[in-house]
Amino acid sequence: MLNDKGTISIAEPIAQLQRQFDQFRSAQPHRARIPEALWQAAVELARQHGLYAVAHPLRLDYVGPKRRLAGDMEISEKKKASSPGFVELIASHSGAAECVIEFESESGGKMRIQWKGWGAPDWGSLLRAWREAER
Repeated sequence: MLNDKGTISIAEPIAQLQRQFDQFRSAQPHRARIPEALWQAAVELARQHGLYAVAHPLRLDYVGPKRRLAGDMEISEKKKASSPGFVELIASHSGAAECVIEFESESGGKMRIQWKGWGAPDWGSLLRAWREAER
């Protein structure tokens, strides 16, 4: 984004982190290892503002933050892949059915359904209503 003087302006959170990087670099020998806290802050800002918009003003090699950002995404994908999206339970047909189902959303919301008898609830409607209430 260009400011009124024709120079590129950067977002304030990036400018604050840039000052932290400059302070670290001025107090350390050349090519010192960047602390993990600064890397994490840079990666978080890259998620919000884009990789180049963060790497350039912080004078970081584009590859380092990109690798860390990709690594975080892989970990996130593994977490998503490890949790089941759907579980089917098949009950025997001996006697009247009695069942308790509990759902928990990623944000921590919980729903518990308990019923007796042969007729099952309309799962699609219940799930849609719950998702709408979560928003």
